Amino acid sequence: MDHPSIFKVLFLLDLVFLPLCVSSYPKTLRESLDRSSLPDNFLFGVASSSYQFEGSYLSDGKGLSNWDIHTHTPGKIIDGSNGDIAVDQYDLYPEDIDLMDSLGVSSYRFSISWARILPRGRFGDVNKAGISYYNKLIDSLLLRGIQPFVTLVHYDIPQELEERYGEYPPCRCSVPFGNCTHGDSEKEPFIAAHNMILAHATAVDIYRSKYQKEQGGNIGIVLDCIWFEQISNSTADMLAADRAEDFFQNWFLDPIIFGNYPEEMSKILGSNLPRFSRNDKEKLKNGLDFIGINHYTSEYVQDCIFSVCEPGTGASWTEGLARRSQEKDGVPIGKPTDVDWLHIYPQGMEKMVTYIKKRYNNTPMIITENGYGQLNNPNLTIVCHDTERVEYISAYWD
Repeated sequence: MDHPSIFKVLFLLDLVFLPLCVSSYPKTLRESLDRSSLPDNFLFGVASSSYQFEGSYLSDGKGLSNWDIHTHTPGKIIDGSNGDIAVDQYDLYPEDIDLMDSLGVSSYRFSISWARILPRGRFGDVNKAGISYYNKLIDSLLLRGIQPFVTLVHYDIPQELEERYGEYPPCRCSVPFGNCTHGDSEKEPFIAAHNMILAHATAVDIYRSKYQKEQGGNIGIVLDCIWFEQISNSTADMLAADRAEDFFQNWFLDPIIFGNYPEEMSKILGSNLPRFSRNDKEKLKNGLDFIGINHYTSEYVQDCIFSVCEPGTGASWTEGLARRSQEKDGVPIGKPTDVDWLHIYPQGMEKMVTYIKKRYNNTPMIITENGYGQLNNPNLTIVCHDTERVEYISAYWD
């Protein structure tokens, strides 16, 4: 049976500049992206993350996060900037919501700063001011008819947990580095990903058993999704493109939806790939309600099993023996942007969602991120005359 169509398009646009910039293109954005042309249940949204937006990094009982420490460490950030103030959404969220409402935005994705709610992680009290802030934010959104999408974890954790578990985590071979004669760092990404999948399964299990029936909400996972085009028409390169998807988003989605890692991953990695216990598989049966897709770009892929490959991203056995490249015969896969890894390839979006729809039995999808990379420019006139961004959005929209 088909699931209802659920799509949310999130363009990464600066809320402060949007009203000024959109008015500069009455014949492009306003006509092609007219809200009235969309179905009533279409969610057109904007997105943020806590560290990049909230600011107020020590206000109202908030503790330090891993990002607070990282950005304050000399040499970590090239220009020395940090998120102490950011765009001050902690104080200015009513104005931000006014802007969203004026633009016809119907959904807002934001993340939780857990150091604001649990200043010392598991080792202290709950900060009621943090709970109050997110309650006020959510209530204000709902009053304007804007649907909140809450990201539970966006790389933002209390520093207390980083210090206790992050630097020398459990499963280490011994007390800091003593008595170790052999190690294999190639396995570590698979162990980390395995635990992330189990963490997702645990969170879904808790939500389904304790809250979902009463709240009527949905829970899913958001993944970076790159579309991989075979670099030639050969069967080997076709299989390599499939393999590249297995070693990318399928690495996470297959266990969550089907209960096991992709077959090609298991064949190539063998015992290096962790196994799910019987209890793990029971939790994984909870699956998800939707797949969140962050899609920005596409890449070419060349087979490295039956062909000789130059060293490069994807060429190793731990990456699936499918070498990834942004160009073919010196020609980029799409028009370059100011971000070196992001090329404009609109058909990649359609191919990506079609692929996921077929592979995962029409599980509902939400486009949680998509956007155009530009250099920072303080000149508002130039920023608003960004025809390339308009062309990018129009191309992906069409």
